[in-house]
Amino acid sequence: MTIDEVVQIFNASQSKPLTKLQEWLLRQAWEGKTYAIMAGEANYTEEYLRRTAAELWSYLSSIWGEPITKPNFRSILEPRRLSQAQKQLIEDAQQSSAIAIPEFPSGPIALDSPFYIPRPPLEELAYEEIAKPGNVIRIKAPRKMGKSSLLLRIGAYANSLNYRTVTIDLQQADNQAFSSLDRFLRWFSANVSLELGLEPQLDRYWKTEIGSKVSCTIYFQSYILTHLNAPLVLLLNEVNRIFEYPEIARDFLPMLRVWYEQGKTLEIWQKLRLVVAYSTEVYIPLRLNQSPFNIGFPLKLPPFTPEQTDELARRYQIEWTDSGKTKRLMALLGGHPYLIQLAFFHLHRQEISLKQLLEQAPTASGIYRDHLLHLRLILQAEPPLENALKQTISAERPVELEPVLAYKLDSLGLISLEGDLATPSCELYRLYFRNLQGAREPAPSENRFLGVSEPWLGDGSPEPQPGNQDELTQLANRRYFHHYLKQAWQQAEQRSQPLSLILADIDCFRAYNDTYGFSAGDTCLQRVAVAIDHCVNLAESLVARYGGEEFAIALPNLDEPQAIQLAEALRAQIQQLGIAHSSSLVRSPLLTLSFGVASIFPDRNTDINVLIDTAARALYLSKMHGRDRVTFLNYT
Repeated sequence: MTIDEVVQIFNASQSKPLTKLQEWLLRQAWEGKTYAIMAGEANYTEEYLRRTAAELWSYLSSIWGEPITKPNFRSILEPRRLSQAQKQLIEDAQQSSAIAIPEFPSGPIALDSPFYIPRPPLEELAYEEIAKPGNVIRIKAPRKMGKSSLLLRIGAYANSLNYRTVTIDLQQADNQAFSSLDRFLRWFSANVSLELGLEPQLDRYWKTEIGSKVSCTIYFQSYILTHLNAPLVLLLNEVNRIFEYPEIARDFLPMLRVWYEQGKTLEIWQKLRLVVAYSTEVYIPLRLNQSPFNIGFPLKLPPFTPEQTDELARRYQIEWTDSGKTKRLMALLGGHPYLIQLAFFHLHRQEISLKQLLEQAPTASGIYRDHLLHLRLILQAEPPLENALKQTISAERPVELEPVLAYKLDSLGLISLEGDLATPSCELYRLYFRNLQGAREPAPSENRFLGVSEPWLGDGSPEPQPGNQDELTQLANRRYFHHYLKQAWQQAEQRSQPLSLILADIDCFRAYNDTYGFSAGDTCLQRVAVAIDHCVNLAESLVARYGGEEFAIALPNLDEPQAIQLAEALRAQIQQLGIAHSSSLVRSPLLTLSFGVASIFPDRNTDINVLIDTAARALYLSKMHGRDRVTFLNYT
């Protein structure tokens, strides 16, 4: 038996595969290296490697039914051959891994998911630190960089050590919890108690005369930690939420530091291990000796490397023989884990080619439209923040921003900070937000991809030629639609007529495909396309397939009330089709569509993207407010 076969049997026999460190340790032990030599080569402590290896020997002993230790590891297993049952076990595991069905990237990646990509040595360092009494781990990364997924794995590892774990996500706290320091600390203490299965005893330990901070500290020391016979790992996610409440932050954050320092002198506080995850540095003024952000062990989540991106592509069963594809994707997304996961999810489903993905990515029709619109709405709610980003993306060199604005943009993942200097974190954000400023590059739909030169206006509903049609639905494709909309815009400006746009999206279409299959999904798209096209049936209008499950309708000379009325008629028409959709999140068991409507009188001072983006925002709001509805937004 070879070491490769040992690793395969181990992975096939256990619910969780070997970590990179565990596999490396097994291979080193197979070669007869001592723990001292391994520790020197890998920069781990010898004690940590011994502890990790002890678990491996225990697992291996249970698999083969006899004691296996480091000294006899190779001598026992090498002479053996794989049994037929073991060969079948490995084959079944490989087939199971090969047919893994990816879920839409949303939230932390499940512990058993093959689509989690480790970023060595982050995980191993976190596991080593969590075993140290009274320690603090600080995890810093912008939104959607993998903090929650790493916290999930730290918690699982702590559970494997028989520690108690509690996860508190401050984003889940309602605003009332932050109405005062006393209320927040009570909320915090009660939640920890309940997660541990302890009845909250706040009134017993809370004393007004000694204050909320001291009461909370006594509550943890005399009640929570005293009742536990194992270490407690307290995982605090999105701690930066508290930065929005400076009066609370100035007391809560120093309290965490006090708890850490108590562990140096009081044994009971050594039971507590804190893991603090946050999206940005604290910008609440704190003295150095009060801040919890300069103690413990820091972990900063880096972007994916090209090698990690290639590995993720392999797990999504995307075979790239051309390394240039990885380079192009990395050039656009900068190694951002969530953005790359989303790209591979759509490429795996063969909904879009890499070329189309790259072309559409920074537009309202690309796969990132919801993510980009979410960021845009956040910025629009804070004009100083929006202006700071404009300053960053317009500059040819890194710029220095006001610290609070820089920290907020960094926490959103929109910029990268090197010292005090900011640059856009990836090309996707630079292109998207630059386009919104009107300083955009020609879109692919307006240049060499069109293959058309004359507008189809004035002679009834336009009929795109085969090269400008969507093959599945026989509607106009997105490129032709953009060309047509541009011509409609120019003519409406000349005639002083309104121009309306409807964007429609099938609700929960990914769930429809997962439930009924891709063939049924194609049939569904065709039926919806025919229904929309027949229902619109207006001179000079154009219906197009705008994305995977998204449709666009250009409506020259229709004003706001007429466009809204048409959208409502379309919504009713789709429901009358009676297409079953048992997996829909909408209350109706039938297939439904959400609609976004915008209308404008074009003029030379307004960019056509205003109309497209307004309709896209309206569609987004329809989705956010429950789906199966029509939303109209004024472009102003």
